[in-house]
Amino acid sequence: MKLQYLGDSKDCFKWDYLHALAIALNYRQLRIALMLTPDDPGTDGRTAPERYPAHPEILALCRTIRSSRNPALVADLPVAFRAPYSVVFHEPGRWFSADVRREYFAALRPAAREILFFDPDNGFEPEQDFSEKHLRYAELEQNLQAAPADFVAVVFQHHRRRKFSDDFARICKRLPPTVHATAIYWQSLMFVAVSPSADTLALVRAANGTYARKRPVVVLP
Repeated sequence: MKLQYLGDSKDCFKWDYLHALAIALNYRQLRIALMLTPDDPGTDGRTAPERYPAHPEILALCRTIRSSRNPALVADLPVAFRAPYSVVFHEPGRWFSADVRREYFAALRPAAREILFFDPDNGFEPEQDFSEKHLRYAELEQNLQAAPADFVAVVFQHHRRRKFSDDFARICKRLPPTVHATAIYWQSLMFVAVSPSADTLALVRAANGTYARKRPVVVLP
């Protein structure tokens, strides 16, 4: 995740969805692995938050985050709604690179009734190569092996020039066979939710369906 993306329309979708998921599951914690990388001269991150029809509280938070360029303000997400969950960051302020990724992921410890959000620049590693912009399947599997049944991981996935339904099918083929997955997308951004438990994933699918009735998103099985 780059700081230049903070508060744009995709960021607005991100926090609106994750908040809704935490509330629907009645989970106690949303943990964020930002996977921070340096800004680039590209134009990504310039869309206004209002482009996504989020809660007014989410829009206000994204405007503030956009002007401050301070991701730590996301901790105010449950405060704005007086929600019962908390937001915590994994190694906040640490820049993500090939040199630190092994220890970065090794330090993650899945917890009960937790959503762990992976926020790479691009999403899952492609078939040919990977960089600091990607999450490796082995890194996700590492965190799911010791995860309790009510643990959920959500992965940011940017559009990869193929239909999201096709991309999600390819992602599922590369996930461990014991992992259950579903997805939700809007325009050029998809979130892939995974859990070691089919029962937990069924709750996520139900939450996604409820969310889709209020927002212009598409749910994948």
